[in-house]
Amino acid sequence: MNTRTDHLVNGVDLSIDFAGIKSPNPFWLASAPPTDKAYNVERAYRAGWGGVVWKTLGEDPPAVNVSSRYSAHFGKNREVLGFNNIELITDRSLAINLEEIARVKRDWPDRALIVSIMVPCEEAAWQHILPLVEATGADGIELNLGCPHGMPERGMGAAVGQNPDLIEQVARWCKQYYSKPVIVKLTPNITDIRVAAQAALRGGADAVSLINTINSITSIDLDNMVAKPTVGQQSTHGGYCGSAVKPIALNMVAEIARDAPTRDLPISGIGGISDWRDAAEFVALGAGSVQVCTAAMLHGFRIVEEMKDGLSRWMAEQGYRSLDEFSGKAVANTTDWKHLDMNFKTIAHIDQDKCISCGRCYIACEDTSHQSIAQLIDASGARRYEVIEEECVGCNLCQITCPVQDCISMLPQQTGKPYMSWDQDPRNPFRQAS
Repeated sequence: MNTRTDHLVNGVDLSIDFAGIKSPNPFWLASAPPTDKAYNVERAYRAGWGGVVWKTLGEDPPAVNVSSRYSAHFGKNREVLGFNNIELITDRSLAINLEEIARVKRDWPDRALIVSIMVPCEEAAWQHILPLVEATGADGIELNLGCPHGMPERGMGAAVGQNPDLIEQVARWCKQYYSKPVIVKLTPNITDIRVAAQAALRGGADAVSLINTINSITSIDLDNMVAKPTVGQQSTHGGYCGSAVKPIALNMVAEIARDAPTRDLPISGIGGISDWRDAAEFVALGAGSVQVCTAAMLHGFRIVEEMKDGLSRWMAEQGYRSLDEFSGKAVANTTDWKHLDMNFKTIAHIDQDKCISCGRCYIACEDTSHQSIAQLIDASGARRYEVIEEECVGCNLCQITCPVQDCISMLPQQTGKPYMSWDQDPRNPFRQAS
């Protein structure tokens, strides 16, 4: 039996109780290739991961995958910004998966083990598989209602997750035939994520996880006129993940966390989590656990040690003794645009000691923004850039384009004016109606 008391890191308690599922830390591996067999999962546990979501089980015969399966969206230095896959659910038999899940859970009782499931949207299919999964002793299940490729063509995955009535129905079946926590994994390929979350809640779901992957085509091979990954002479859209999707995931997590019907619904955050800071941001917006896939695939399982170390050190510096002490603290400060303070003003300031006179801020502001940065050239030809304060609208573009960290800062201004929302603003032509 492998039990470890590693919930205390740098004197901080990283353990969680997520919808009744206990874990020594909030870092779980998401349902994906890294969790497709006992060999991988046990290595992940030894590396320090608090939990895993086993790669999605389905009915026999198992899915058949194609070759190749992955592609990427690269930065200019070949760093992977986004990752695309056209892989399906497990291609191993249900019996083998169930046997390995039971053995791993027996040997690692202190780690969270959640089983992802996807079967046809028929009550009999769920009624059949759920008791088999429960017999393994796994801590809970995650309903894969978000896979955007291959499975929707068979009436599963995102085909279910895009239909609130089906989300509610499948969740209800699972609560009827399974006694442990039920997590519904939501698709981002939808207009309003709150509708899907509310449907899961109505069906009795104990929690939701999000986001699943986003429909994507990462690039085109212009020599052969086919997208990547290429299967023979063809390709298809796949599921997009990695650091590029983090902003989308954070927004959807926040939407659920601040929506009145679902504000108390536990959320497992997924999407572009690559380091401890990413994880902390998801927790601040209400996530009770975080799931990682792409970062582990690119850098290996040992990245979890850096994540745990970094998160615990930051928490200690902030005085947080557990994740509960800052979970959801950013939700109250997240609102609709119409509630923002119209009288708030900030302007840019350039630290001349740090400025390297590259002119990127000037070009960006002059060509595409508000012409509020002056380029001053002295007799020797040396350039200097200064903010024209009366023209600056505080858009942040100069700070974003500046290659020197902390060279440009945005300074709040004392306007002497009280808070005023758009609903209260006399410039709003619909103010009275509001």
